[in-house]
Amino acid sequence: MKYIIEARIEVDGVVDRNDIVGAIFGQTEGLFSSELDLRELQKSGRIGRIEISASPQGEKTIGKITVPSALDKYSTALIAAMIESVERVGPYAARVKIERIYDIRAEKRKKIVERARTILYEWEKSKLP
Repeated sequence: MKYIIEARIEVDGVVDRNDIVGAIFGQTEGLFSSELDLRELQKSGRIGRIEISASPQGEKTIGKITVPSALDKYSTALIAAMIESVERVGPYAARVKIERIYDIRAEKRKKIVERARTILYEWEKSKLP
């Protein structure tokens, strides 16, 4: 996967994660061509499993949605906007807000460069008397 979409969801009622996943698939189905259908994208491995971590807080359910994507950045942004368009989960009103989309490869490159700096520093330090 190249990108990770992270979103926050707030539902005006108590629901479980299966309800949220169902709402995402149900409300995004048919919005665009079959090339951007979430079920088809999952079957072909172009997006990964939609992960939901949600918990009831009083009369609401608050949670986080995580979607891995192997699509290009433009298609990934479109998928993020589709997820953000979810307005209901079961009988309850819902709000989804994309918090961030990040490039996994860029994060990995950053960690590798930081580690290389540390290795070089330690190497130089061990050479000095």
